[in-house]
Amino acid sequence: MFVANRMTKNPITVTPDTKVDEAAALRKKHQFRRLPVVADGKLVGFLNDKDIMQVAPSPATTLSRYEITSLLAKICIKDIMQKEVISVDEDATIEEAALLMCNNKIGGLPVVSSVGTVVGVITETDIFKALVDVMGLNDGTTRLTLEVDNKVGVVQDVAGVFASAGLSIDSLVTCKKDSGKYEIVIRGDIPSVEDIKAKLELKGYNVIHTVKIG
Repeated sequence: MFVANRMTKNPITVTPDTKVDEAAALRKKHQFRRLPVVADGKLVGFLNDKDIMQVAPSPATTLSRYEITSLLAKICIKDIMQKEVISVDEDATIEEAALLMCNNKIGGLPVVSSVGTVVGVITETDIFKALVDVMGLNDGTTRLTLEVDNKVGVVQDVAGVFASAGLSIDSLVTCKKDSGKYEIVIRGDIPSVEDIKAKLELKGYNVIHTVKIG
């Protein structure tokens, strides 16, 4: 799963000389929280709602609406934009984009092509939607969680238990715990949870949670 397949394509962009009031109007019209700043076809900055809020007068201001509009019309994007921009390539994986956002505590990234042009924006919401799809959360399947030892062949063995029971696995995710053990989260159409649970426990696996979601 790649960024190019999950991003918002052909995003609205602004230039460094765009006035703040124009950018604010664009954000409101298109319902975007983030705007890439482009000059000569290249990414030079990034603008989000917090950047605009920092220069907007306080709600308690005594300025009139005309005075506020006039003030914002004098400020250029280049004066408030983020100049050190963290971006991601369009051919990067969703995991790479998620890691960049997590490590840098940001909610969105401009997406650039191999030649440096802005081709999209990917946000935390896009990542959440990808997770929902990967995990099959809208399919009404059963989620079954096992705690297993960290050893070769465990996943193959667990998959074999499902295969012998005539069950398909829609998705399978592993997660390492602080104890050194792993959790295996399996989703699938499981008519009898108790039956597959008994088969797994017979093989020595600890089923710690089951639930149907979606």
